[in-house]
Amino acid sequence: MSGNRYDAYERLKIDWPADGVLRLTMHNPDNPLNSVDGQMHRELVSVWPEIDADRDVGAVILCGAGRAYSAGGDFGMIDEIIGDHGVRMRAMKEARDIVYNVINCSRPTIAAMHGVAVGAGLAAGMVCDITIATKSCRIIDGHTNLGVAAGDHAVINWPLQCGMAKAKYYLMTCEPMTGEEAERIGLISLAVEDNALEAEALRVATRLAGGARTAISHTKMALNNWYRMNGPGFDASLGYEFLAWDGPEAKEGVAALKEKRKPQFGRMPV
Repeated sequence: MSGNRYDAYERLKIDWPADGVLRLTMHNPDNPLNSVDGQMHRELVSVWPEIDADRDVGAVILCGAGRAYSAGGDFGMIDEIIGDHGVRMRAMKEARDIVYNVINCSRPTIAAMHGVAVGAGLAAGMVCDITIATKSCRIIDGHTNLGVAAGDHAVINWPLQCGMAKAKYYLMTCEPMTGEEAERIGLISLAVEDNALEAEALRVATRLAGGARTAISHTKMALNNWYRMNGPGFDASLGYEFLAWDGPEAKEGVAALKEKRKPQFGRMPV
């Protein structure tokens, strides 16, 4: 296997559960639900070009440690984004790069989601090639509840996968959906029982890693041109999201989340 190419990663735990299968496990030791801090956000950017250059990798599994797949951005990172323009611009670039780096990674990718799936971890997972979730997994795009536009991935792929009507409903209302419902509407590939997730993700990854790797890779890259055609809309959504992070709706949305209450948004400014 590849030497110590991945030794520097702190929030992504890397192992090889089968020949040619690299597993990335998101792990925030300070949060049992794997909230994404600045370190994990940066690592979710940089790891995909590393994988793309690693000839030992035949398939990738992206999963979360412990009780959840990923609980979204932690408050420390969100507060920095709200309070510092430079941090906000850097985070916007990282959010863009997470999505495009997964899309452009030539190796087949499998997301295995359980517990709750929100935020940057969800963004990386939902642009993986195969998305598998437990039936009880709670998938939530909560951007508008935070007072910002849904910008970190959904515009590039949700309308393609589940249709515009369902995409608008879930992205504008922030209604949670289960893994079972996500499979029913076509947002994810498979929904499985809670105790079957790891085995199913490994089964799919092993099959892909054992297949005709160049043919599988080229099929992925051709299909992902559908995402690339939606790139301008995705870029616009990121701009709308990050434009709002220092606005009054974002401040109220984050305060309400911290205080565990319903946000009280006012009239539009224009």
